[in-house]
Amino acid sequence: MALTFANKITVCRIVAVPFLIATVLYYTPAQDYLRFVALGIFLFAVISDVVDGYVARHYRQRTKAGAVLDPVADKLLLISAFTCLYKVGDAIGGVHFPIWLVVGVISRDVILLSGAAIIRLFHGDFEVEPTIWGKATTVFQIAAVLGILLRLPWMSAVWLPTILLTALSGIDYIRKGIKIINEVPPEKARGISVYPDS
Repeated sequence: MALTFANKITVCRIVAVPFLIATVLYYTPAQDYLRFVALGIFLFAVISDVVDGYVARHYRQRTKAGAVLDPVADKLLLISAFTCLYKVGDAIGGVHFPIWLVVGVISRDVILLSGAAIIRLFHGDFEVEPTIWGKATTVFQIAAVLGILLRLPWMSAVWLPTILLTALSGIDYIRKGIKIINEVPPEKARGISVYPDS
């Protein structure tokens, strides 16, 4: 089956990630224009996420590929942004991410991606609707990245709510994931081994 329009937008978002990484890592105070390039790429990715979600829902373009690619694209974008902006640190000016926030964001997304892979192993295809905690976490994480790129001096005020929402949404998704695994029929579960050599 050919990629839908929504899928193509998602792929464009994934392709944008290496360009975001490059513009941030090559940033120097003497090349301050790269900060605005990174800002433009990040905004493009955020807006494209909204657009592909709208297209998928309203034009019946929900696909298995989209269900996998969309969350992967979101996590690649945010993990890359937090990691690279932490690396350049003070060079970009203004405030910078504390290490505990970066570790929290990355840990949550790695756990969720690993959990999704495990659930697919046990349960096959599944769908978890975004929760209010998950949506709020995404909004705060995006705001944190924008604040760094825009050099907003007061953005450090959002670090604590961002890490709290990151933890709460992570716990909530883990709870839902365990519930999905526990709903696997016994006859199906008997044919699945969690040990690769058994």
